[in-house]
Amino acid sequence: MKAVAGKWWKMFIDEAKIQIKAGDGGDGAVSFLREKYVANGGPDGGDGGKGGDIVFVADGNARTLADLRYMKKYVAEDGEKGKKRNCAGKFGADTVIKVPIGTIIRNAETNRVMVDLNKDGQRFIAANGGRGGIGNQHFATSTRQIPTFAKSGLPGESLLVSLELKLLAEAGLIGFPNVGKSTILSMISSARPKIADYHFTTLTPNLGVVKAGRDFEFVVADIPGLIEGAHEGTGLGHEFLRHIERTKLLIHVVDISGSEGRDPLDDFEKINNELKQYSEVLAERPQIVVGNKTDAVSDISAVDDFKRTMKERGYEFFAISAATGEGIDKMISRTAQLVRELPETSIVEITDETKVYTARPEAPFTIKQVEDYYVIEGDEVERLVSSVDLDNFESLSYFQRRLRSLGVIDALKEAGIKENDTVCIKNFEFNFVE
Repeated sequence: MKAVAGKWWKMFIDEAKIQIKAGDGGDGAVSFLREKYVANGGPDGGDGGKGGDIVFVADGNARTLADLRYMKKYVAEDGEKGKKRNCAGKFGADTVIKVPIGTIIRNAETNRVMVDLNKDGQRFIAANGGRGGIGNQHFATSTRQIPTFAKSGLPGESLLVSLELKLLAEAGLIGFPNVGKSTILSMISSARPKIADYHFTTLTPNLGVVKAGRDFEFVVADIPGLIEGAHEGTGLGHEFLRHIERTKLLIHVVDISGSEGRDPLDDFEKINNELKQYSEVLAERPQIVVGNKTDAVSDISAVDDFKRTMKERGYEFFAISAATGEGIDKMISRTAQLVRELPETSIVEITDETKVYTARPEAPFTIKQVEDYYVIEGDEVERLVSSVDLDNFESLSYFQRRLRSLGVIDALKEAGIKENDTVCIKNFEFNFVE
């Protein structure tokens, strides 16, 4: 079996933080029917259009989050204002942001996971566009036949999100620096990672696509070398450990020749200890063990002893030489078989509890009192203030009725409000008058 037709990417940007703003809803229209033979037509103001959403889409062709590092803010289109003749405004266009498969999106302020985009074409609305305002046609009643007000559109959601890409590779090469992982990758795929004889030469994960047979290929990642204390962030720490979380299979490479005076068994135990300290789930991920540099082994019995130890611990062992190609085909064949058989991995479990998109207060509103000053906070009352024209008498009357129906007036009385005390909702202040 021969490994061919691979590819690689020099840059791997795996984190970004961006501001997103959904479109505002269009304002409802104030309009009255005017026709040649209709002297005093009724209200015909149309509704405003909904603002556009901010939508993330998992794209199988995207490989990094590099583009998001240069464009820090994404804004969707606002909805159009309502029009006369009961015509609604056009909806604002969505802003679609394409990200690689395997991107986890979090609310940057709370660090709560919003979504794990792990399937090609998966879509997620991260910020919802504001609802369009209602036109004056909706406010006509038997006693108010000429409503001169409409509701304003609501603002679109705005938040800061952080994106994290965890490498999508079916198999990951792990092991101490300079054990030959980069050389192995170059042998089994057409990836050409930089290879040099010094520690920490691999500063970013290299990817190689391995073709196994006519109809199957899989991605192998050369994970940068680990050192003791990596789970605590020592050296390159968490930045590298995270890249192997999605892999189905770990290919643990050791220098079986001990060419640098290292004990392969000791190295094997230290790496697994780092994995266990970092993640119990990751430490239990299936592993095969590869003893590299057999061409430099002086005592073949040492290889047999190591193989026997691995077998006793339940690991499959493959002795290879990346320099000469010895044993490579057998290792690739077994790796391909395991990649086919092993189930897909899951990094974060999205539950109803963790699907937090925007913070919602538990109560409809809250009242904070400082002497004779009362501050009312809450989504519903704040939306109400944003959607009415307080300079219009009819609109103001509607606003007062809504406050009463929401229970705000009764709550203010219970809080001890007095005549002419100041009430503040969002950026609007007024004196309380019974």
